[in-house]
Parts: sequence; C-alpha cells; structure tokens
Amino acid sequence: MNTKTITLSALALAAGSALAAPVEIQVSVENLAPQNSVAFAPLRVGFHSGSYDSFDEGSAASAAIISIAEGGSGSDWFPAFAAADPGATLGSVLTNGGGPLTPGATGTATFTIDPAINRFFSFGSMVVPSNDSFIGNDSATAYQLLDADGNLLINDITQYGRDVWDAGSELNGLFGSAFLEGQMNSDHIDENGTVQFGFSQLDIYNGETTAAGYTFDRQFGADDAIYRISFSIVPAPGTASLLGLGLLGGLRRRR
Repeated sequence: MNTKTITLSALALAAGSALAAPVEIQVSVENLAPQNSVAFAPLRVGFHSGSYDSFDEGSAASAAIISIAEGGSGSDWFPAFAAADPGATLGSVLTNGGGPLTPGATGTATFTIDPAINRFFSFGSMVVPSNDSFIGNDSATAYQLLDADGNLLINDITQYGRDVWDAGSELNGLFGSAFLEGQMNSDHIDENGTVQFGFSQLDIYNGETTAAGYTFDRQFGADDAIYRISFSIVPAPGTASLLGLGLLGGLRRRR
C-alpha cells in the first residue's frame, strides 16, 4: 500500500468517526437493596457533552438537585440541564408497572443518542423514605458512556450505601418525609446545610410504615450494593437478520 492510499484510508476512518450514526441505548435500573429497605423515585438521566454539573459536595444544594432530592421530580433539574447544554438528551427511567422502585423492582427506557456530542451520562434519583436523600454523580465527566463511534465504554453503574447523598436542604425527620404513611412530602423545615454523603440518617425512619405497605428497615451498610444502572446497545433494524445471514453464509462455506 503506498503513502497516498494510507492517507486516504486515514481520512476515511476520521470521516467515519465524525459522522457516527446515532445509537439506541437501553437503560435498565434495578433496586438491589434488601427487602423492606429503601425505594427510589424514577431515575432522571442526561446524555450530554460533559458541561453540566448540578451539585458539588460541601456546597449548598442548587434548586436543580433539590428538585430531585426532596421530591424526586427533577422539575428544576431538567430545565437547568437543558439551559446549560441545549444539545443534551434528557429523560426518565420509570419503574416497570409504575410507582416507586421498591426492593427487587426494575425499570427500562430507550434513548437515541448522538455520540458526536453526547458521550457523557449523568443521573439522579431520590432515595425514600427520606426528606432529601438521593443518588447522583457529583462530577459532570464522571461517566463517559460512549466513544466517538458510539461504542459503549461502561456496561453498568452500581451505587452502594456509601453513595447516598444528603442534600442538606431539608431537616431530616419524620415531618415532611416522602414515602411514609401519614406524612406530606410538601411539608418542609429548612436545614440550610450542604450536600454531603450520608446514609445512616435513614435509620430515623426504621419501624415506620411506607406508602407501599411495608415496615421500613434500612439494613444495608456502606459497602452493600443498593442500585444498578445497566446499558446496552439496541441493534439497528435489520442488524440481527444480517448477522444471521452472515452466520449462515459461514456455515455454507464450511460445507
């Protein structure tokens, strides 16, 4: 192969990477916590350029992360994300069957992602029962999900007890706690604290009846897995049949 051919091949590869087609990514979630332990609000997700960071450890919680930590809705998280990164793909992963993601429950959703601009992944979900506990990534670039060609770089993200955040925005206590019978999540006492790691505060809800009807008992420790996010590429239409034809052709050649 001469120098001209090598140069043309390199240019073709570069052009192929720059024009990588959008990919379909299935996101699956699973609550790994012990039975009668924590549940989770729907997972709020963003595929993005790596430019938006909704909170920082040791700082006062933003309105964006409060809308996840105190109510699970992400009502301020989504518009703040879109304003900071207009090209981001945003959405939610709901529980299969609806409602909170209770222990053992799963959920799935599929998103169309452009790997040229949205290679990073961010997420947030309220941990309940609580006043303002959540899981989420502090760094905007913590999870590079895709390379420039749309190949997965991460198969799953596991959250452990040590990964539970306390937003520091609402005083922890039964009053105003979400997911407990007899309490109103709209009730609120300001804490005026900062975002910190902390799961032991969940013990104040032990023995209380949840909205799902079970008696809450935290049970897990810092090193226990409580939540998993998994990723898979959804084959493009016709890919599976092409793979099948290729296999069949191989078998025929062997014969």
